Amino acid sequence: MAGGWAKDGAVSEQIEASISDELARMQTRKVPTGESLTHCADCEEPIPEKRRLAIPGVKLCIECQQERDGAYKARGGFNRRGSKDSQLK
Repeated sequence: MAGGWAKDGAVSEQIEASISDELARMQTRKVPTGESLTHCADCEEPIPEKRRLAIPGVKLCIECQQERDGAYKARGGFNRRGSKDSQLK
């Protein structure tokens, strides 16, 4: 049940669009491939053999990978709802 000027099913369409956008983003995520490095590409520390075997194509040690994973990456996006509050900001 949509209210205001929205057509029926608008909320469902927004949810479906958000889900499909996120799935597309996840599918294009870079996955390590090829031969693993023996030393980290960032800090030059040795990468343990068990890590290299577990993740083919790994380029970073655990510490450097955790730093990269923890770094905030802002994604471009837009408000599909078009609410008055979002238009005023």
